[in-house]
Amino acid sequence: MIGALIIRDARRGLTGAAWLPVAFFLLVVALMPFAIGPDARLLGRIGPGVLWIAALTAALLPVERLIEPDRADGVLDQLALHGLAEESVALAKIVAHWLTFAPLLLVAAVPGAALLAMDGGSLGRAEIALAVGTPGFAALAVAIAAVTSGLPRAGSLAGLLLLPLAVPLLIFGAANALLLEAAISLLLTAGAPFVAGAAIRASRT
Repeated sequence: MIGALIIRDARRGLTGAAWLPVAFFLLVVALMPFAIGPDARLLGRIGPGVLWIAALTAALLPVERLIEPDRADGVLDQLALHGLAEESVALAKIVAHWLTFAPLLLVAAVPGAALLAMDGGSLGRAEIALAVGTPGFAALAVAIAAVTSGLPRAGSLAGLLLLPLAVPLLIFGAANALLLEAAISLLLTAGAPFVAGAAIRASRT
């Protein structure tokens, strides 16, 4: 049942406005040379950090669609009646969310790096760091989506909650400190299903 839920959510995430996170990612990256100036050295130096900020905002964009539609439609109640634990539901949603935005971002990082005058080595290191860190972003997004589900102005509240929590991952990822980044990403990915599961249970009572 978890596999079916992952496929369902991934299919839903890849239809309709699935291109928006990638478009937003590229837009943030494309605007940076206009704000900073055409200095290739400066752009190349700050490029990895810019890619990470753009990736974080792209992961946050669909947060209102991760949990709330299923809560409002009673899907979460039906899954509970079928014996699927809330933590398992949250884990499936994390995997599906990662599948719908992370691979596309890794592809979009190639033209993004060109816009930021990053060389091949910097791009390669940034791609590895993003591959390691994006599961943490996906886990944070689902956990925050579950916590804010059903609340007014949930999107704005989710942003206020998610951005500070993502700072350690952002710092280590942009600095290419892969071991520390992997540890933070693993911690977030392991803990988020329990946080999201508790929030989903609370929203149903």
